Formats: sequence, C-alpha cells, structure tokens
Amino acid sequence: MSYSWKRNLAMLWLGSFLVSMAYSISFPFLPIFLQNDLHITEHLEIWTGIIFAVTFLASSFIAPFWGSLADKYGRKLMMLRAGLCLSLAYFLYFLVQTPYEMLFARILEGLLAGYIPSAIALVATQTPEKHVGYALGIISTAGASASVIGPLLGGVVSHWAGPRETFFVAGVMVLAAFVIAFLWVKEPHFVKSEKKRSSVWSDLKEAAANRNLMMILLLIFITSTSIMIVEPLLTIYVIQLGSSESSASLHSGIIFSAVGIATLIAAPVWGKLGSRLGNGKVLFVGLLGGAAGNVLQIAFTHLVGFGVLRFVYGLFFAAVFPALNASIVENTQPEFRGRAFSLNQTANQLGLVIGPLLGGILGSLLPIPYIFLINGIMLFVVAMLMKLPQFSFYKARVKEISS
Repeated sequence: MSYSWKRNLAMLWLGSFLVSMAYSISFPFLPIFLQNDLHITEHLEIWTGIIFAVTFLASSFIAPFWGSLADKYGRKLMMLRAGLCLSLAYFLYFLVQTPYEMLFARILEGLLAGYIPSAIALVATQTPEKHVGYALGIISTAGASASVIGPLLGGVVSHWAGPRETFFVAGVMVLAAFVIAFLWVKEPHFVKSEKKRSSVWSDLKEAAANRNLMMILLLIFITSTSIMIVEPLLTIYVIQLGSSESSASLHSGIIFSAVGIATLIAAPVWGKLGSRLGNGKVLFVGLLGGAAGNVLQIAFTHLVGFGVLRFVYGLFFAAVFPALNASIVENTQPEFRGRAFSLNQTANQLGLVIGPLLGGILGSLLPIPYIFLINGIMLFVVAMLMKLPQFSFYKARVKEISS
C-alpha cells in the first residue's frame, strides 16, 4: 500500500482523539475520586492542584530527552512508547488506593507519556510542506472534539459506574490509540540524525541559538498560560452569573464545549489561511481576537451572553496553536524538529503548571472580571510585540521561499 499523507493524518487524528477523550472522560471528576475513593477529606483543593500540576511539571523536564530520541529513532517509535506507557498509567489510576500512589502514577505519566506531541511532530514532518498548515489545523481539532464529547461520556460512566471506572475506560481508549499507531501510522520520510544523541542541555543550547524558535516557544508559553489562568475560574464565574450550584457543572460544561465547537469549526480554516497568507498574519489575528474576547467578557453579566462570547473567542483563538506549530516547522531543520516539538511541549506544559497557580492567586485577590481584563491586555501586548523585528520569525521564511 502506497503512502498517503491524508490517510496518515486521519489515523493520527483518530489516535489523538482517543488519547484526548481518555483525559476528558476521567480528569474532570478527579476531585470526586480523591474525596470518595481515596478518602481525602482535608485540603482537597491543594491535593487536586498538586496531582494535576505534577504531571505537567515532570513532562516539561523530560520532553527534550524524548525529543532527542525521536530525532534518532523516529517519532512513530516514541508515539508507540508513549501510548503504551500512558495506557499503563490510566490502569494504575484505576488500581491506586492512596493519594501518594496516585501522585506516583501521575509523575510516571509525566515522565513517560507524550502521544499527542509525537502525533503533531509526525504530522509536521510527514506532510508535504504546502499542506502542513492545513494538516496541523486538522490535528488540533482532535482535542477540541474530545473536549466536547468527553465530559458528557465521562459524566455517564462516572454516574453509573463511579469515577474510578472512568480511568479503566480511559486506559482502554489509549490502548486502542496505541494499536492504531502500531498498525496504520507510517513514517516513510523520517530523516535520521546521524549525530550522537545529544543531552538535554545541549539541545537547549542549540535551540537558544535559533532566535526564531525561542520567540515561538515564548509565545507558546504565554498563550498556554493565558488559557489556564482563566479556565479553572470559569465554573466559579458561572455560579456568580446566576447558575445554581447543582446546575453549575452542566452550564460550565456547555460553555467549555462552546470553545471546543468553535475550534472544530475554525481551526482547519485558519490552517489553510496560514498556508496561503502566512502563519504570522494568522497568529496575529488569533491573538488579537483572543485579547478582545477576554476583555469583552467583563461586559456580560448573564450566562447566555457569556457563552456566546466564549464561542466567538474560540473562533479566533483556534488560529493560535496551529500557526505556532507550523512556524516551528518553518524555522527548524528536519533533523532537529523532534527536539523542537519536545521543547514546544515543555513550553506548553510550563504554561499548564503556572497558569492555574497564577489564576488561583489572582482569583483570591481580585474579582474574576478583572482577571479577564488582565488576560486580555496580556494577549493584546503579545500581539503588538509580534510587530517588532525580534518577533518577525515568519518574515524571514517568507523571504526565503520567495527567493
């Protein structure tokens, strides 16, 4: 069977969807699991925060190491390793009996997982260059689709069987993603690095010498932090807008799903526009729209208007990560791209660690609408910074292609 990048993209999308679904059906119910199954009755919020953050923290440190192995032995092999290890982690979650066992399993996941970053790297390196923007837009919809369906499915499983059982279902889903990658994902255009496997420190030094890559990684960190500053506060804000506590989960789920649906609609369109007009222009519009969406949220004091605005925000912000991923491809050599996407994962994971902590601190000091305002101003400043020469990483590429 001849290689088809479209078939490869479809298989990578399906695997990424299943892995994202595994997370979406289980971890929204983590506090219930900690309280009812692991019997944490004191400091539940602290335990929840630590158990959430520790995986991202561990992953941010180890990702460059796995990236260097991906450049040496192939991204598909790293995807298979990550899929098998992640399914093992979910089965461990199903078996744990104490908070410390859960903490250990979460650290193990952070150190060994990385299925979706491997999928993104495969899409970026195995797709014809003129289609990379479109393909990265498509792959980004896998997580968005899961974020729409996952919490609903997880709610059913958790209600009828219990939160512990959602981890078992999640483990089966990730195991299915492993089988899909093993049987149907191809990597025919793998460019093996002939260099001796580099250390994490040397990878960081090589990345630091690429100013464009460092600017992209900085933007990834800022945008990831921006998302996670607000998301942990949304359910609280929904209650403040008038939802009863018994309906808050449903209303919050609908509002979360609104952003996911918007991403599903808009990400492929932004991907095509990035290939045609340039990823820098698309990224600028996405950041500007995200900034406006955050600022305007302070003007809505009822649930319907807030939900509609979150949907519009999602339509614009869907442009950001596909454009950033495509920019990594444009500004790195093929033999370094596995490590570059692992550094991308590191920047993203650091944002996932710092964002909720910063949002929690701000939430304890300021009314939530002010946090939307601060977040919007931050994104607006970043969009304006893109006009500076230091951030014009896309211009050099455009000039190179045209010449």
